[in-house]
Amino acid sequence: MSLTGQLDVDPSTDEVSFTFTVTNDGPDPVDLQFSNAQTHDVLVVEDGDTEIWSFAEGRMFAQMLQSTTLEPGESITYDCAWDEPEPGSYTVTAFLAANNADCDASAEFSI
Repeated sequence: MSLTGQLDVDPSTDEVSFTFTVTNDGPDPVDLQFSNAQTHDVLVVEDGDTEIWSFAEGRMFAQMLQSTTLEPGESITYDCAWDEPEPGSYTVTAFLAANNADCDASAEFSI
């Protein structure tokens, strides 16, 4: 299984938009299995380890099994936004919440 993640960040003073793209770079289809409706998370940290914002925090996800199949070369994109961020320098990591596959991507940004 060969998954590659890419994280694009679009900061502004009102919100920071995150686009996490997961691509199947392998020769075989990948069946991603999820134990609930959460497919990904995005975590913003400051000073290396102080969690500032998480996409999943405070959200409720339906308890349902789901799966998504990525064919070779196929990608899936997840979008979310952090509203009203404080000025500063941050590191963001997005990761896939699948039970059977790992994929993440990180970026640094400033507001």
